[in-house]
Amino acid sequence: MMDIIGIDLGTTNSCAAVMEDSGKVKLIPYKGGEYTVPSIFAIDDKGNELVGNEAKRQWALNPKRTVYGAKRLIGREYSSHFVTKMHEYFTYDMVEGTEHNVLVAFGDRKLDLTEISSKILNKIRDVAQDYLQHPVSRAVVTVPAYFDDRQRQAVKQAGALVDLDVVRVINEPTAAAIAYGVGRNVNQKVAVYDLGGGTFDISVIEIRNRVYEVKATGGDVFLGGIDFDNAIIDHVVEEFQNKHGIDLKEDAIATQRIKDLAERTKCDLSSRAEAQFNIPFVTMTADGQPLDIDMVIPRSTVEQLTMHLIERTIEITGFVLKDAGIKPSDLDEVLLVGGMTRWPAVQKAVSVYFGRAPSKHVHPDEAVAIGAATFAWSLESDAVDQRITLLDVIPMAIGIEDADGKLHHIFERNAPVPNQKKVLFTTSYDDQAELAMRIYQGEQEQAKVNTLLGEFLFSGIRQGQSGEVRVDVVFDLSQEGILTMSAEDRDTHAQMTTSVKVVSSESNGEPPITVADT
Repeated sequence: MMDIIGIDLGTTNSCAAVMEDSGKVKLIPYKGGEYTVPSIFAIDDKGNELVGNEAKRQWALNPKRTVYGAKRLIGREYSSHFVTKMHEYFTYDMVEGTEHNVLVAFGDRKLDLTEISSKILNKIRDVAQDYLQHPVSRAVVTVPAYFDDRQRQAVKQAGALVDLDVVRVINEPTAAAIAYGVGRNVNQKVAVYDLGGGTFDISVIEIRNRVYEVKATGGDVFLGGIDFDNAIIDHVVEEFQNKHGIDLKEDAIATQRIKDLAERTKCDLSSRAEAQFNIPFVTMTADGQPLDIDMVIPRSTVEQLTMHLIERTIEITGFVLKDAGIKPSDLDEVLLVGGMTRWPAVQKAVSVYFGRAPSKHVHPDEAVAIGAATFAWSLESDAVDQRITLLDVIPMAIGIEDADGKLHHIFERNAPVPNQKKVLFTTSYDDQAELAMRIYQGEQEQAKVNTLLGEFLFSGIRQGQSGEVRVDVVFDLSQEGILTMSAEDRDTHAQMTTSVKVVSSESNGEPPITVADT
């Protein structure tokens, strides 16, 4: 047995897999024969940390100290529009950290989302060690294809916090394609439509035996099963308020009970035309009379409430196929990944768009972990002909803020990785001692509208007149889509030290850099 495993770190559930000595990939079982660990972390009233099922069991009674959906918030700035929106649905208390990150408050104790994700990773590693009966120190971890550099870095940092070496971060659709293709001598173009608990990804991948080349990728990290749940929650709360004049969203425990039943109702409606939605004693009237929620929710109602979400996935799919330069008819197969692809309206929309029924060759819940474990095994394999080659791309452009406040692209959307670009900069004022630049990732013309990856400071520049000093800055994109930088004075060849400082996207300082024509 190897000490390296594959981990599917999901928004709602996580799981792991390993390549056994027999050459078969096996999902690592959890308690009761289950293979998934709920991606939930809590601290109870006694200060005990709970992860997985233990955290989920006390969720309804302890909603403000129970964290779910951490993957949606990892690597994000507290001031972002998305975090503001999530305040409406997440019952736990979020506050701003000193580095403008999101912290969750458990009374006097505060943890950031990277720390919380590390607890979930550690739980998965513990489950794997119990099953394998030997230590596990390394893992290949999957992330949504549409995760930016900052989020990918946060996942690696989460592993480091619990001494788990995340040797590679790979994209979930790519992992699913590996699960589909390995051992079948496939030479095909496939689309992987991945709609999970918290994110949506679509990737076009060309498989040539053991080479997996991503042609284009896209997605929405704000779109997933949680949003379908929220549509049901909003519907139930609105119906209750219309009937009783009470807003249940002001009651954290009531909201949590509704949230829990909404998820189960959605799953039931995947195979049924209607479902009973009943919560006894959900709240009380002003004079102390108990009130219940007792209603029937038809699947057709939820389909109407969520059709815009499905249409959004199809819209993104169209953009990605256009970027890849192909038509739906050019594809050999369409793979469905993620629990939300069980929803009948999703399956219908995908079948209509692509003009064919999706492939049955991959399991929507298991493919990502199996692909991650298969790739992890290939990294360790001594046999060259067994190694898997990934040729991936970045999902969004990476660039710097120029003097006009616009995003100057260093790497375009769907640029291949690994990749390297050298850019010549000149100083913008006399005797400038440092080059400072703000790095963003996104597709908006104005830099500040995009995701700030960090502020990079290069010190030790030879001082001289404005525009006279020339500095070559090398931008290196790793195979995982993670950015590093180095700099050199073109005239003196002096290497300059680099430090990284993550700053708020509200920073108003003028960027003291000029991109020179080369």
